[in-house]
Amino acid sequence: MALSAGAMLYRSSFSGPVRLMATDAQSVAAKLHNSGLLRSQALIGGKWVDSYDGKTIKVHNKATGEVITDVPCMGRKETNDAISSAYDAFSSWSKLTAAERSKLLRKWYDLIMAHKEELGQLMTLEQGKPLKEAIGEVSYGAGFIEFSAEEGKRIYGDIIPSPLADRRLFVLKQPVGVVGAITPWNFPLAMITRKVGPALACGCTVVIKPSELTPLTALAAAELSLRAGIPPGVVNVVMGNASDIGDALLASPQVRKITFTGSTKVGKKLMEGSAATVKKVSLELGGNAPCIIFDDADLEVAIKGALATKFRNTGQTCVCANRILVQEGIYDKFTNAFAKAVQSMKVGDGFSDGVEQGPLINDAAVQKVESFLEDATSKGAKVLVGGKRHSLGMTFYEPTVVTGVNNEMLLAREEVFGPVAPLLKFKTEEEAIHMANDTNAGLAAYIFSTNIKRAWRVTEALEYGIVGVNEGLVSTEVAPFGGVKQSGLGREGSKYGLDEYLEMKYVCLGSMS
Repeated sequence: MALSAGAMLYRSSFSGPVRLMATDAQSVAAKLHNSGLLRSQALIGGKWVDSYDGKTIKVHNKATGEVITDVPCMGRKETNDAISSAYDAFSSWSKLTAAERSKLLRKWYDLIMAHKEELGQLMTLEQGKPLKEAIGEVSYGAGFIEFSAEEGKRIYGDIIPSPLADRRLFVLKQPVGVVGAITPWNFPLAMITRKVGPALACGCTVVIKPSELTPLTALAAAELSLRAGIPPGVVNVVMGNASDIGDALLASPQVRKITFTGSTKVGKKLMEGSAATVKKVSLELGGNAPCIIFDDADLEVAIKGALATKFRNTGQTCVCANRILVQEGIYDKFTNAFAKAVQSMKVGDGFSDGVEQGPLINDAAVQKVESFLEDATSKGAKVLVGGKRHSLGMTFYEPTVVTGVNNEMLLAREEVFGPVAPLLKFKTEEEAIHMANDTNAGLAAYIFSTNIKRAWRVTEALEYGIVGVNEGLVSTEVAPFGGVKQSGLGREGSKYGLDEYLEMKYVCLGSMS
């Protein structure tokens, strides 16, 4: 399923064989290199640099295991230099007018869109998602830059009526400072632009730490930021030893904010580490999204929505439907139709025509899927479709449907992060709400019903930051994205997302002679 812009939401070594790249992929890589978008160095202070000790990491084509290129394996020293670069650039960048920053961000957006096909190809190479889906992510990700360029000009302060006649009270909003942005591998562009766009629009500078599994899209985006005229030091990119880079960002008093998308476990460590210097923190963490199908749902709409929210990015998103709760009156009809649709999905290399499901990110991800299925089947669940590694080999896995799932199984308690759809049966609306809320996560939830009163009742009862009603693709740059409970803090996207990169300053103006 290809993803559309504005309607899409859009862990750790590779263990497969290393070979020379096949002709087609090699041709794509060569074209990207010639365009200047296949970068293999980090960006610090506007300069492309290697790691100081010469260490590198191999970046693989996830569909074949072949090496695309090597990138620097960096640590504390390089990160500290990137922080210093961002800190030095902050004084001038933050003093530009919002309109001046807006123009540069708009140029960056235009360049991203002008190169969306190349960026999509690069993303498919290093991450594995189908090419149409990757190009869709580029458009979606670019939208955050465009929106931020516009909304940054509308960061308003306030005037407060004073209780004293000779006082005037004001509220100013100012950029928080240097931002450490730590991003995941599943959306190599959009998770960066969703953070960096608003940060730059507010006047902040950034040090980006992309996943070592997918650093190339981040480097290409950084290259385009330089071409757009964004000054050296405003955008920096380092990659390599995740714990060393993270520790440097946390320890530095010059870094005033950490923004992170990834696992709840790592998010908690970052939150704890930020306490020493009392940094501002925003976290978009794991989910356990319920997709509730009521008896009165439009079956065709429900199947389409459930497929979209479950199998996007081969099930590797934090808002994927992790549990599909189906009311008993429609259970059999939904299950049969859903399973038939899943069985027809085409799996393969993202560059092949008609492919809807690419590989999982690495063998550890496949092993996780296998362990979850083993747990479920040992407790009585039944695999209706799929349930094993794909005949293509590597990290390809068959799209899977599992019935007879209950809340005691890992499939219902934790994120599977793969192409596995567990079906759970329920009787009443109250039971569905209880099942949906019986988790520490609270990121996204989905409802399918033609009863508007029920839709509102259930929406308000669900303990989630995002609810899709009769829709499986809910994300857009103009709406606030984020969760409750242990799914994170803060929001990304929309006008509310800019607040995460601003501090409020209260000014009391007394009488002046």
